[in-house]
Amino acid sequence: MRKRVPVLAIMFFAVSPAWAQSPPPPDQAEQIRILLERVQQLEKRVAELETKPTAAAGAAATAANVPAAAKPEMAEAAPPGPGHQHEMAERQAATEQMEVHYPSLQIRGFGDVDFSVTDEKGSTSGFNLGQLDLHLASALSRKVTYFGELTFNAHPTNYTVEVERSIIRYDYNDFFKLSFGRYHTPIGYWNTAFHHGAWLQTTISRPDFVKFGGTFIPVHFLGLWAEGNIPSGGAGLAYNFGVGNGRDSMISRPGDFGDINNNRAWVANLYSRPARLYGLQMGVSVYRDKITLPVVTPAGNEFREWISAAHIVWTKETPEFLAEFANVNHKSILTNAITNNQAYYVQIAYRLPWFEKTLKPYYRFEHTHTPLSEHVFANLDLVESIAGLRYDITNYASFKGEYRNTKRLPTEPRVNGAFFQTDFTF
Repeated sequence: MRKRVPVLAIMFFAVSPAWAQSPPPPDQAEQIRILLERVQQLEKRVAELETKPTAAAGAAATAANVPAAAKPEMAEAAPPGPGHQHEMAERQAATEQMEVHYPSLQIRGFGDVDFSVTDEKGSTSGFNLGQLDLHLASALSRKVTYFGELTFNAHPTNYTVEVERSIIRYDYNDFFKLSFGRYHTPIGYWNTAFHHGAWLQTTISRPDFVKFGGTFIPVHFLGLWAEGNIPSGGAGLAYNFGVGNGRDSMISRPGDFGDINNNRAWVANLYSRPARLYGLQMGVSVYRDKITLPVVTPAGNEFREWISAAHIVWTKETPEFLAEFANVNHKSILTNAITNNQAYYVQIAYRLPWFEKTLKPYYRFEHTHTPLSEHVFANLDLVESIAGLRYDITNYASFKGEYRNTKRLPTEPRVNGAFFQTDFTF
């Protein structure tokens, strides 16, 4: 644009003397006037583009931490007709208007309804209302954004509201972004890739060792978080590093109201997304904390906690492959006794080419082991197989059905169950 506009103007004024030798007819004069106005409009547009941020930069700042509305492989290209061009022009105008006015709040939502039946003694079958999840994103300036996540949860006697994430982020550049608030702990892959909206993930439930409300790893973290890319060419290296409050006295929750002790927890995550293998991600994570339990065990009530994790995933859906491993090491400060707890899962899925690619069968195997000498965790032993099918009703809603075979303790029988879910985003 910067080079073409002056060329048009030069060409126009070069031929204008020839027209000036003889007065142009009225229709030619009108054409000359229109051409002059077009040149002035183009030059004005170039000046505007040079003095304000691009639409892409504004959209990226606004959409920080917000999941995509529809999966790229499910999206359909609209025909380039006049109606489509008009719609695109309106969207671009709305984006440009949003760039200028701050704050600009966007709200997205997720929900699900579930049904389950098992052969476990004492269990009852029936429906239950899953989480109603709201994502709130607002650009506060070209480099500062806010993101929040609220969930509404059904209980036997009431509903509760949870602040799952509340983050303000400063994007200095692609290599350094700094956030403050409550976020999902960057341990492994699943915990930061799939959030509370069940529609985001292939399966009905999360793996047991990263489930919300679980104790194996700290799912949430309160503090500061730095992230960004690492100059590495085609290796596609990136990092996360956080410092903040560790586990609370109830170890399934972070220290939202303050840390339980004067020891800060920290977490680091390094991963690679090779440019030539789009969809592949490999990474390692470490987490360090000091745990103070409210009750004294035979090994005391203070423990050092080391968590190490590794993951490898292939996010393309033909096939989709996810695998993670985590080891949680606890060392008693009183007795120096050490325990190691391990958990892993392997999940594979494939989006079938028929029925407009709406069907996606999947299988997951997961295993968790806690030794008998463990004092921080209750027994978390698990061996589970899951086989299911996801059917995408639209780009924004799906139906899932799966069979689970679960065994907890060696003395307990296996439990078989059928689970169904309708989930959606809006």
